[in-house]
Amino acid sequence: MRVVYSPLHLGHELRLQTIMGVQVPADEVAGRAERIRAALEADGGFEIVEPTQHGEAPITAVHDPGLLAFLRDAWPAARRAGHRHDFLVPETIASVLAYEGMSDAFRREPPSIGGRAGYRALDTSTPIVAGTYAAARAAVDAALTATDLVLGGEPAAYGLCRPPGHHAARSMYGGFCYFNNAAIAAQAIAERTGEHVSILDVDYHHGNGTEQIFWRRGDVLYVSLHAHPDRQYPYFLGWPEETGEGPGVGANLNIPLPAGLSNEGYLEALDRGLDRIAAEPGSVMVVSLGFDTFGQDPIGDFALTTDVYHEVGRRSAAVGKRLVVLQEGGYHLPSLGDNARAWLRGAEGRPYDPQPAAGYTPGGTRA
Repeated sequence: MRVVYSPLHLGHELRLQTIMGVQVPADEVAGRAERIRAALEADGGFEIVEPTQHGEAPITAVHDPGLLAFLRDAWPAARRAGHRHDFLVPETIASVLAYEGMSDAFRREPPSIGGRAGYRALDTSTPIVAGTYAAARAAVDAALTATDLVLGGEPAAYGLCRPPGHHAARSMYGGFCYFNNAAIAAQAIAERTGEHVSILDVDYHHGNGTEQIFWRRGDVLYVSLHAHPDRQYPYFLGWPEETGEGPGVGANLNIPLPAGLSNEGYLEALDRGLDRIAAEPGSVMVVSLGFDTFGQDPIGDFALTTDVYHEVGRRSAAVGKRLVVLQEGGYHLPSLGDNARAWLRGAEGRPYDPQPAAGYTPGGTRA
């Protein structure tokens, strides 16, 4: 399998993030992609390739051009405005409740960069730094290059996307995400093939952005397995009754899951999602692949072990669709490369061949 990777992600170097008003060490760091790349290179069965540039048109096919313009301009504008810090986060966020009872004419993007950041942001945990825009564009190109490989005849390709994407909505960034890599890939597949497209999201968190982008569309099925929003980010979306509206009715399947979920329970939920995808027309499935479902992940509460990812990959490929696999979350650095390697080997039909990180068993638990 070919792995699409860009070193431009290294410029999106984060040290801190703000959670519940407190600055803490960042989870979405450059080491995530580097651990995965190193593990796949050591495997010997993967070919690392650089992405090709695809321009802005695939981005604005799913995103508001205003979001693209903001992310392109944010850091230079912050510097011109005299911003003294090495990262930009909003001071205020434009909650819909701020406009309650007012007409839409008064809901407008402010001119200042601080105001624009808050107008476009979902949260305060998604900082913008000098290299963010270039990294986010490279992640999109990685997703689209993986799409090119699959539409060119390969059964599967993996986009090692960083930053991730599934929380980015049409006009909004957040959740460590700036552009929605999976949605951009799915749109490109739909445009180029004329087929229905299925998205399987196995990140620990619900992909609110992907859901919102395709909410009223019946040509893209979104299936998400995730922590229940009554206890986990993004909190506002991810309930099972969210099934789409208008032409998109029935094209959204949320499967929220409990804390402490075991391998067995996860596979049962996965089979439910894959059965729905198997019944969908179209020859390509986009996978939003997260490893924050791992039992040792610092921001998750499932109990999955490394070996189950091999089986998840195997079952995903067994649906019979070609796979565009795109990296989302996963923040336990010691196991991240081995988890990715196990999933991708399963999807390829290669045997599970554990090479556990130091201090961990082949199952991914502490030795």
